[in-house]
Amino acid sequence: MVRSSCGEAMPGMWRREAGTVVRTAPAPEPSEQGAGDFAISAGFRIPRVPTEWEPHSHPLHELVWVRGGTLTSHVGDRIFTVFEGNGLWMPAGVVHGGRATAGAEFHDALFAPDRTPFAFEEPKAIEMTPLLESLLAHLSRTDLEAAARARAESVVFDVIQPSARQFALQLPGDPRIDAIAEALLDDPADGRSLEEWARLLGASERTVTRAFRQATGLSFAQWRQMLRVHRALMLLSEGFDVTTVSETLGYAQPSSFIAAFRRVMGTTPGAFFEAAAGISS
Repeated sequence: MVRSSCGEAMPGMWRREAGTVVRTAPAPEPSEQGAGDFAISAGFRIPRVPTEWEPHSHPLHELVWVRGGTLTSHVGDRIFTVFEGNGLWMPAGVVHGGRATAGAEFHDALFAPDRTPFAFEEPKAIEMTPLLESLLAHLSRTDLEAAARARAESVVFDVIQPSARQFALQLPGDPRIDAIAEALLDDPADGRSLEEWARLLGASERTVTRAFRQATGLSFAQWRQMLRVHRALMLLSEGFDVTTVSETLGYAQPSSFIAAFRRVMGTTPGAFFEAAAGISS
């Protein structure tokens, strides 16, 4: 079985990949590099090794998106997976941690709150259309005249829209079942049954079932399936094939994994990533 991660885990996050660089603070924001007078400033970087940012916040709104990899962000009791074709809006002041896979082209755009004519008060998945990406790439230039920049910024404000799919994994935050969640985050292939978990925790199956429903809105089986699909998105984005991903996640055969992926995402892994590539091309 091939696994792409090992090492210590941040509570409520996947295990770190070998060689991960942990940063205690985010890289300097474009606004801190002379772009403070802009409503929107943008840029990108390519981490050469897996990179993790410890919990932090920004004084500006942030929009992040990736190409050729994934970004996961831990915000409160939720994990967001950012894959090609989608971005993640992070409101100013919201504490979050993140992790990017090695070689992912990591883009971010920062929005001055007092000059942004809308407000997403919660983290939101954003559809990264070709037009939106092109506009933000245009705004990463440092030689734009003020009038040209203002025109481009106004179009960004017009076209930026939440994605139709708000894909986040709700963590339980319930001491009765947190041990299950942490174990599955550490090893999504853990195939212990509800009965086995209940016996290990000294609780009844009914108690565990009720706790998952109350904390996440999902049954234990549905929550584990959702977690595995989040992990699958990361592995598939890194170039692992469906057979390897299905084995890594504990499925007996690829067809079982494909069926589970379809139940959550509404399509097969291949069709999903073809559509995502089409959005961002």
